[in-house]
Amino acid sequence: MIDKTCTSIDAAVAGISDGCTILISGFGNAGMPTELVEGLLELGIRDLTVVCNNAGNGDRGLAALLKERRVCRVICSYPRAIDSYVFDELYRAGEVDLQLVPQGTLAERMRAAGAGIGGFYTSTAFGTRLAEGKETRLIDGKPHVFENPLPGDVALIKAYKADRFGNVVYRKTGRNFGPVMASAARLTIVQVGEIVPVGQLDPEAIVTPGIFVDRVVRASAGGSQIV
Repeated sequence: MIDKTCTSIDAAVAGISDGCTILISGFGNAGMPTELVEGLLELGIRDLTVVCNNAGNGDRGLAALLKERRVCRVICSYPRAIDSYVFDELYRAGEVDLQLVPQGTLAERMRAAGAGIGGFYTSTAFGTRLAEGKETRLIDGKPHVFENPLPGDVALIKAYKADRFGNVVYRKTGRNFGPVMASAARLTIVQVGEIVPVGQLDPEAIVTPGIFVDRVVRASAGGSQIV
């Protein structure tokens, strides 16, 4: 019988190792799997590459992981916010690398990885420092930049509800990057506020089907989404 549920956060993140590329959902705090991210701290792993929309908020979740020097590289769209002081201090001190990627390009690179596409051309960032060293070409007379897929070893995602098969539904803005990250990672772990019996989720509302999900865990804050 298929059952992808885990009994604890520790069990959900077990087996993740040093040097992994971790895709973390979230648009600021909306959809941020804080409990899963902080579960990585207990593992003691380091030298992580983190892919996220932004570079952490306050002192929890990704910010806590950064503060403990577990992250060597951040790939994101918005590295600076009013409460991203942990990343800001580390970056200025040269203790963490940054790859800046426009938000739409970030999402499409992960979608390409999940779809098995070998890359794509976009006009975004042409003629800027973000395009340095990348292949360019004219398409219909307009300059484009070639972008590579962005896969992950692990995706940590926050959603609203799931069943034991791993079928997942999101709530409003908590959805954000979750679906593309789930498809782009070799191991997808989802924290939710409620795990329901199979058949209770409306099939038309399931955004991420269980085929993309490996582990599901109920977290105390899993269902509280900022909208």
